[in-house]
Amino acid sequence: DISPIIEKYAAKYDLDPWLIRGVIETESAFRPNAVSPVGAGGLMQLMPGTASYLGCADRFDPEQNIAAGSRYLRMMMDRFGNEDLMIAAYNAGPG
Repeated sequence: DISPIIEKYAAKYDLDPWLIRGVIETESAFRPNAVSPVGAGGLMQLMPGTASYLGCADRFDPEQNIAAGSRYLRMMMDRFGNEDLMIAAYNAGPG
């Protein structure tokens, strides 16, 4: 059960836990070992460089992945100011 991890990082980064859960469901269908065709990995489908930048040493560890993915969501929210753009930037990159 990853709910306590989601709750922990939702509180830490002032995010709706259901938003984090939705990203996880969409990105990996709750499979911690999921790998995309472009190399994103883990629950929140972090690219290796993004994971490293966010301090995530093991993208397939649920705690590290959710911590880094949630931090990245907060960074995108702070940068773009609304949830629609935050999610778009999370998925496609901030550029």
